[in-house]
Amino acid sequence: MIDWTYLVRVVPKPLLRVVCSWRGGLSLACLLLVAFAALLAPWVAPYAYDIQHLAATNQDPSLAHWLGTDEFGRDVLSRIIFGARTSLVVALTAIGISLTLGICLGAAAGYFGGAFDRAVTAVVDLTWSFPEVLIALIFVAIIGPGLGSTMVAISIAYLAQFSRLTRAQIMGLKNETYVEAAHNFGAGHLHILFRHLLPNALTPVIVAGMLATGDAIILEATLGFFGLGVQPPKPSWGAMMSSGTAQIFLAPWTILGPGLAIAIVVVSINLFGDALIEALDIRNRLRDH
Repeated sequence: MIDWTYLVRVVPKPLLRVVCSWRGGLSLACLLLVAFAALLAPWVAPYAYDIQHLAATNQDPSLAHWLGTDEFGRDVLSRIIFGARTSLVVALTAIGISLTLGICLGAAAGYFGGAFDRAVTAVVDLTWSFPEVLIALIFVAIIGPGLGSTMVAISIAYLAQFSRLTRAQIMGLKNETYVEAAHNFGAGHLHILFRHLLPNALTPVIVAGMLATGDAIILEATLGFFGLGVQPPKPSWGAMMSSGTAQIFLAPWTILGPGLAIAIVVVSINLFGDALIEALDIRNRLRDH
């Protein structure tokens, strides 16, 4: 039997407030549903995503095919479920890489300052002046389309955002009294940076990374729409919408299905992020710094 009182004591209060709010609870339920569907796609999807049935092309939604079939007779719902796996893996991996590199660069630049700070700031400001989609398109055009190149392009596109935010947080914290006390006790720079500064600076950056995951899903879909993302036969929501544009009047469900999936996931991420920002009082913390 589950001891709910123990769980309430163990779960951090901000997270508990997020889950108990209607925005946080509903969005978390949607995200978990999509995540489990993507993880269990081979067992959840009613059909294989790459099996063609040319005798059943562009069929209307029915009990056999809940969201209809595409121009090759493939089940749209099954491809959306497998496409969720592609979109989530690309977005989470790319944002994870970008977040890690951005935190390291921003923390080092904000703490040590000097020539290194000026060099990092110059590069970051240069990339910050371009839209993320343009940066991603440039890098994919250089290194070629595919799963790995899409991850690299998205990672580079969002690197400036996390570097700037981390740098600002570190610069606002490094003159605090507890940092001076650590210096006086003989603590080294790395000890101060990783033990005292980063733990107090990471919360806004992590939340920003979570919100950027929704943007990364849209960016991955955009690259897929232009044929520069994940290549066939692996399904991608953007590629599905691209091929569905030719069938929009004949079989509109081929473009509406993946489009609705993108909208649900991105809105859920943003709602959960807003609830988390409110629970952690991040806006006031950023204003103080």
